[in-house]
Amino acid sequence: MKTTIHPQYYTEAKVVCSSCGNTFTTGSTKQSITVEVCYKCHPFYTGEHRFLDVRGRVDTFQKKQEIAKKYQATASTKKHKKTRREEIQPKTLKELLSEV
Repeated sequence: MKTTIHPQYYTEAKVVCSSCGNTFTTGSTKQSITVEVCYKCHPFYTGEHRFLDVRGRVDTFQKKQEIAKKYQATASTKKHKKTRREEIQPKTLKELLSEV
């Protein structure tokens, strides 16, 4: 086995959670590791439904949802007006001649 190709192993590697600030130690080839979600703040382990906002992603998603709801409401009223307009207009030549 070659001795120079293996990375150095740190038995006391420090892991830091960027969302809740929790720190713990583990073994790794890096001295310090930064994670976005750890076992103390992940919804699967805590049983809570909580948003972890990373760079405003949750806020932008919720804004898009609100815009989509508004768009659906306006689209349904436009569709309703269009169908009402079609009901008012005669559709065949027979109907046009019967009106005269």
